Amino acid sequence: MPAGIFTLREALGGFLIGTAGGAVVAIATSRWRPVRDGLLPVAIAVNSTPIIALAPITNNWFGITNPLSKMTVVAVLVFFPVMINMVRGLREVEPSALELMRSYAATERTVLFRLRIQNALPFLFSALKVGASLAVIGAIVSEYFGGSRDALGVYIQQQAALFHFAEAWAAIIVASSMGIGLYALILTAERLLMPWHVSLRRGE
Repeated sequence: MPAGIFTLREALGGFLIGTAGGAVVAIATSRWRPVRDGLLPVAIAVNSTPIIALAPITNNWFGITNPLSKMTVVAVLVFFPVMINMVRGLREVEPSALELMRSYAATERTVLFRLRIQNALPFLFSALKVGASLAVIGAIVSEYFGGSRDALGVYIQQQAALFHFAEAWAAIIVASSMGIGLYALILTAERLLMPWHVSLRRGE
């Protein structure tokens, strides 16, 4: 459990950084075409980079025992699904709703916050559910390439190398519980922030 808490901090830190970065880039790319043309290829290229190539690089940048090196890997994994899903939600607004807002002389800022972001929330939460699992996986896999001995990935690697498989499986159960817990928190937030969307989905 202490190793799980250590890794959970890394997963949560990277999850928050990736979510914030994905949301900001999504808003910028959906609003300004030059930004979209410039950033989307870069985002796709970064997303295509495997963890096994990225983790040693971040360890070299920030230090092998620095939690920020693992958070960076997690942030990269979470960033792309958040950005892509949110861009879709920001752009796929009903034309009639846009027409209504413009008939009231709404500014672009008002349209963004009152219409586009509201429309993007279901897409965002779908991405966050995927990102919750990716955050835990990314944190643990990045720890396989070195890190603090208090980390869950290092603990699993060491116990498996010593053929202590009961301890290794216990750590895997802790990791799975972390992923399930994060997913449950996001699901709860979705129900609180978008009760109308959840009720419609149940009706389907």
